[in-house]
Amino acid sequence: MPLPLEGMRILDLTRLLPGPFCTLLLSDMGAQVIKVEDTQGGDYVRWNPPITDSGMSIHHHVLNRNKRSIAIDLKNKEGRELLLELAGWAEVLVEQFRPGVMERLGLDFDTIREVNPAIVYCSITGYGQDGPYRDVAGHDANYLGYAGVLGINGPKGGPPMICGVQIADLGAGGMFGALSILAAYTYAKRTGEGQHVDVSMLDGSASWLTINTGDFLLGGPSPGRGEQMLHGAAPFYSIYEAADGYMAVGAIEEKFWRRTCELLGVPEYADRQFSIEMYDEIFDRMRETFKSRTRAEWMEVFGGEDTCVSPVLTLEEAAADPQMVHRRMLPMVEDPKLGTVRTIGAPVKFSLGEWSIERSAPSLGEHTDEILLMLGCSPDDIERLRADGVIC
Repeated sequence: MPLPLEGMRILDLTRLLPGPFCTLLLSDMGAQVIKVEDTQGGDYVRWNPPITDSGMSIHHHVLNRNKRSIAIDLKNKEGRELLLELAGWAEVLVEQFRPGVMERLGLDFDTIREVNPAIVYCSITGYGQDGPYRDVAGHDANYLGYAGVLGINGPKGGPPMICGVQIADLGAGGMFGALSILAAYTYAKRTGEGQHVDVSMLDGSASWLTINTGDFLLGGPSPGRGEQMLHGAAPFYSIYEAADGYMAVGAIEEKFWRRTCELLGVPEYADRQFSIEMYDEIFDRMRETFKSRTRAEWMEVFGGEDTCVSPVLTLEEAAADPQMVHRRMLPMVEDPKLGTVRTIGAPVKFSLGEWSIERSAPSLGEHTDEILLMLGCSPDDIERLRADGVIC
């Protein structure tokens, strides 16, 4: 059965993590994605360890599956002309250069829309297309730092902590990029008018502070690290050490907290969920109690109950977890180049179509000839372009 974005045509000029994750989400939903890479090595993520038997990074194989690759020198006049031809074919173009780079190449939005007025042109950058930081270099930690996210992430009295997942790159860049592309694509389909979509990873990170900024939005102080209810300041929402690892407690609702206290053998705290003056005592008691059993033993206690208590799993344990297995989120799959390999599954399931790996992540320029033939180039044209260093 078809996937929802089958037929959607995307040019992906991005590299590393934010943009490739954006187009991965779209390609997993059925979109045709052509990865446009330079001729001198392509996307840097190809060489990021660990390296597979194919000679390329496992990160490349996950992020760039179901995509094709064409290698073009965009600094070459003929290379730019090829890109403009591809832009006439495409419905979406995604780029991740610093502001001004595409303009210097002669491939900015105004130029591209002369070729294709309906194109959705998405720019994913750290700080956006305007403002005092538009030209500043950065990575995930920098965007989270400027947004105020790192300032509240970490233990009370301790330093800010780097997040274990690149949430600005993946969420503020990749996810918001995909969401915004689909919104602009829908508009273009309805009106015939394309537009420039400006995705800032700083802006996206700041938008996730909806719960954390309550007092501040009302004129109060900024929250400190570890001082908010959902940052570990409250016993009902925290991490506890067990005999062989850790347990996560997320008993926000009164009924969950009450049942958690009963099952832990501390029913005297069931009516003290928001008694802040008792939190030190409650924490001490719960920490002592959780250490008395293993995670498996605690899940025998909590597993069949209506509570929000769960083990903190390693990746190996998560891959074997029955819910993760059922939802195929860390599955073993057949890759055309790697054979049987573990990958990251599709996060959304559609009733009319099932995700699969139709294409292994491409080698650099693997589909250059195929794509140029699609554009109407002859084999002789392709041979000359390759000899001149325009393609590889």
